[in-house]
Amino acid sequence: MSRRDVVVTGIGLITPAGAGRDRTWSGVCAGTGTAAASPELKGLTVDFCGTAPEPGPPTAAMRRKTWRLDRFTRLALAAAREAVADARLDPATWPGPRVGVVLGSALGGINTTLAQLTRLREHGAEYVSPSLHPMSLVNMAAGEAALEFGALGPSLATVTACASGADALATARSWLTGGLCDIVLAGGAEAANTPLTVTGFERLGVLSRRRDDPPSASRPFDADRDGFVIAEGAAVLVLERPEHARARGAPPRAVLAGCGSTTDAHHPTAPHPGGAGARRALAQALRDADVTPKEVDHVNAHGTATALNDAVEARVIAACLPHGPSVTAAKGALGHALGAAGAVEAALTALTVQHALVPPTANLRRIDPSVPLDLVRGAPRPQHIEVAISNSFAFGGHNTVLVFRKP
Repeated sequence: MSRRDVVVTGIGLITPAGAGRDRTWSGVCAGTGTAAASPELKGLTVDFCGTAPEPGPPTAAMRRKTWRLDRFTRLALAAAREAVADARLDPATWPGPRVGVVLGSALGGINTTLAQLTRLREHGAEYVSPSLHPMSLVNMAAGEAALEFGALGPSLATVTACASGADALATARSWLTGGLCDIVLAGGAEAANTPLTVTGFERLGVLSRRRDDPPSASRPFDADRDGFVIAEGAAVLVLERPEHARARGAPPRAVLAGCGSTTDAHHPTAPHPGGAGARRALAQALRDADVTPKEVDHVNAHGTATALNDAVEARVIAACLPHGPSVTAAKGALGHALGAAGAVEAALTALTVQHALVPPTANLRRIDPSVPLDLVRGAPRPQHIEVAISNSFAFGGHNTVLVFRKP
């Protein structure tokens, strides 16, 4: 292990494919879409989305505090509980000052903000909850996780749009390799399937309008793709330094070996047409992991199913990794969970390395002839994987690439 390696010892997921890591993994491997019409979006031009199940609080005491948590925080806590259990950690006995939390989100508690705005307009100021800000601030998922698990080390929120979850993992790795923490809960959460959010993206022209068949609407790298499907969910990974995990006998699922981060400084919402920033992020991540491009066996693509982003990303992958690693895109099955997407896809990349199995890209029926990639489709592909990367690109020009290795 390199001194800059950290290991993934626990994974928690809650997505439109189901509550829990195993249900999400099975759903992605099934290669079918999960989007459906939403009563909350009725009457809109785009009236469908990917909806995660409502997480149930594990104890009566936690049930009593659920009322003061926005949905994005409830999703984050559900994923964090599973990740901590998966890592075989006991928060009652761990060294709290050496445990950190970093959770990303793009929009945070937007459900709470909109609900309280409605109260203000319809009933007056006295009906606005004093918990408005403690529920809606973007950092509150991290704060509530630290509170629940007794994590007394650093905690913060990363807010880089659709790269937020990936940037959380990169931040956690720097805390661990810098000696600041022994354990970090890192990931992302999003619950923004609101009429306002959906309308905003629809007005930008980036959403699929396949109202007649929502499950097949998200089509990454397909010749007939017409936009992404908004979704919600959360992923939390437990990261540790290798020696800390070994000392307590915790087997790693994968190694987070490298991170790359750049900014396009080109346009608020469109990627650089040549993918310059994405290329630099990928090269940075490989150098950081001390691996060569030809050693990359697999790519979990950002794969939004928008015409421009898929085309640019495909060119970047083909140019930087010309030997043709396998490529998949989870958003075909799960939709686009915005600030949680990078963490969800990082978790799936770690599982791909562990299980030596590449999930297919759902709804990929006719590969865009301009996309020169070895795209996995139809069924999962067994593949021994030593090195895999996970791409996350975001509004604001943020580019983040993570490198995972087999332990």
